[in-house]
Amino acid sequence: MATEIGCSLTPDHWHTLRALRLPAAERRAMNTHALAELISLGLAAPGDDGPRITPTGRSVLLRGSPSLWDLAA
Repeated sequence: MATEIGCSLTPDHWHTLRALRLPAAERRAMNTHALAELISLGLAAPGDDGPRITPTGRSVLLRGSPSLWDLAA
């Protein structure tokens, strides 16, 4: 599942997902459209102090995008 999600994420999704790792007080403005899509995919969740990354989102982020692996090689 994570690999399928990883293949369909746009650069905006990746930037937003990475931003969710930071504490809410340290985050800059995020792309609200990308955030809404991450929430619908179950990679992020709304929280009392702002959106947060889910365990699934963290797993996807740690595995990375196969398309990004090609660029790094």
